Amino acid sequence: MAAPDLVPVARALISVSDKTGLVEFAAALSAMGVEILSTGGTAKAIAEAGIPVVEVAERTGFPEVMDGRVKTLHPVIHGGLLARRDLDHHVAAMDDHGIAPIDLLVVNLYPFEATRARGAGYDESVENIDIGGPAMIRAASKNHDFVTVIVDVEDYGPVLEEMRANGGATTMALRRKLASVAYGRTAAYDAAIAGWLSGEVGETFPRRFTLAGSAPQVLRYGENPHQQAAFYRTTDSRAGVSTAEQLQGKELSYNNLNDTDAAFELAAELDEPGIAIIKHANPCGVAVAGSLSEAWEAALACDPVSAFGGIVAANRTMDAATAEKIARIFSEVVIAPDFDPEAMEIFAAKKNLRVLRTGGMPDPTSAGLAIKNLAGGLLVQSRDGGRVTQADLKVVTKRAPSDAEMRDLLLAFRIAKHVKSNTIVYVKDGSTAGIGAGQMSRVDAARIAADKARDAANAAGWSEPRTVGSVAASDAFFPFADGLITVAEAGATAIIQPGGSIRDEEIVAAADERNLAMVLTGMRHFRH
Repeated sequence: MAAPDLVPVARALISVSDKTGLVEFAAALSAMGVEILSTGGTAKAIAEAGIPVVEVAERTGFPEVMDGRVKTLHPVIHGGLLARRDLDHHVAAMDDHGIAPIDLLVVNLYPFEATRARGAGYDESVENIDIGGPAMIRAASKNHDFVTVIVDVEDYGPVLEEMRANGGATTMALRRKLASVAYGRTAAYDAAIAGWLSGEVGETFPRRFTLAGSAPQVLRYGENPHQQAAFYRTTDSRAGVSTAEQLQGKELSYNNLNDTDAAFELAAELDEPGIAIIKHANPCGVAVAGSLSEAWEAALACDPVSAFGGIVAANRTMDAATAEKIARIFSEVVIAPDFDPEAMEIFAAKKNLRVLRTGGMPDPTSAGLAIKNLAGGLLVQSRDGGRVTQADLKVVTKRAPSDAEMRDLLLAFRIAKHVKSNTIVYVKDGSTAGIGAGQMSRVDAARIAADKARDAANAAGWSEPRTVGSVAASDAFFPFADGLITVAEAGATAIIQPGGSIRDEEIVAAADERNLAMVLTGMRHFRH
């Protein structure tokens, strides 16, 4: 027998930790003649509002025990949720054992994720793991042919609207949709718990990898108009696009979000006031200076052509002087930890410019996971939080870098970490002079970066490209000396690279022949 489309709601069980809208929702149900069962604080809130409510303990004949750990785990409750009303033997069992059907279940779970987010200890976290709630949600969802289940406050309105339109009944379409939402909620809840416990026992890669996101932002399309897309937020509280407040501008696209994340993560690597300009997930200009305004000018000078329509990330509060300069060219997004009111007044004239305020900067060395989707699986690795200091570097050439070269070398290597491989990054006086990204050959990366530097010099009317007298960073070792020679021909005077090639001696000799200083990091930064 097919399940009915319309199922009247005569009895509801409500047990919620988030009591937003609870009284109004319960009042509306009661006004439609729905009997309300409830527990603990939820029952108290409903009763205090003058709405008739029956305590679950009164219906089960068994009190809440063990500090509330056991209250709804009872056959009278689960039988009322799981019984199929179209099967005679189910109905007979209900009659024999005094089990009344429950037509609507409203449960939002103990706030485990919020408890973890505020840094609660182990014991408190365990106590905020809900048991009865997920059990009831799963039971009601399984029996969605007859039971409506609500796990989110935002679904109160649609359920009431449908009941009013159908004489107190809900449709199969709504019940099925809400069951899907409910199973998604319990899966995400369990994923959060499993992830936390895995961390507590030191397991980075547990036997079963769980991943969950919430609050989806459905996007107009994906990378291309024929692709669908949505942005899900995870429980990671890392400052960035997922936590940012959009202060103005058009809706963020898939590519906006991807590029803005890349820009802000790079800006977080910069210790001094810094600007990163990103295009297609690669930097086209990065600089540090005494002020954001100076950093913007230096970053833009690296590749002003590519900067058009780019993403701008700052690692300090955006001021009016910098905002005025940024506003002179077209940008898609500006992201910063905060904005001065005067800066916002300037950006307000560009209505389509998306402005994001994060409230802070992420720690570029912090732990976390990076995930990529493959056909039939997931690639999971720890985030690249690697960072070398001067103490980590090994000078392998006859000439050691000067203090100024050393500062630029360290900056260049940090930037190279955020450029698609293979990459060569030239830096001079705290700003990029040329960037070669995503090349199959390291020699080509070095040439492209030098070519871009020459183009920028010609456009600006400089006598020579800024690669002359610069330093260069390579994300991985030079397999042959040709890449190093290309860097030297561009005018670089010092090189930073991981080392580890079987031809390291040959490459060091080529550097010495050209009076280059070279340091090895022992750490590479592939980025695919």
